[in-house]
Amino acid sequence: MPNDPQAQKVVLAVDPGRDKCGLAVVLPHGIMFRAVIPTSEVGLTCRYLLAQHAGAQVIVGGATCSRQVVAAIVHDNEVGEPVVVAEENSTLEARRRYFEDNPPKWWQRLVPQGMRVPPRAVDDYAAVVLAERYLAGEQV
Repeated sequence: MPNDPQAQKVVLAVDPGRDKCGLAVVLPHGIMFRAVIPTSEVGLTCRYLLAQHAGAQVIVGGATCSRQVVAAIVHDNEVGEPVVVAEENSTLEARRRYFEDNPPKWWQRLVPQGMRVPPRAVDDYAAVVLAERYLAGEQV
């Protein structure tokens, strides 16, 4: 649908944290980019991503360190104030999504899903969850 406004909407989502942040660039029909970066680099990384995806809507999770992350994004970029969104259960959803993409192997499959711990940070998956919720209109 070329005239569908949602088809062209790009979201740059940030899951903020004290030491690290998850970033994701998401369209209604897929994930273009995701990464976990040090919080100290969030402003400059967003600048790079916004240069690649002009007109992207920036959203930031409203929990830990969100004020500092919003300030860094605004300071390092010529964008308006990012939209702050709720993060309820985004980490749990991120863990579930991580294991969908990286199924446990061998004996690890015997561990109940709720007790599995990913071997790396899943903040990038949390950013994807925030972006998808935003695109679905679930939170503002």
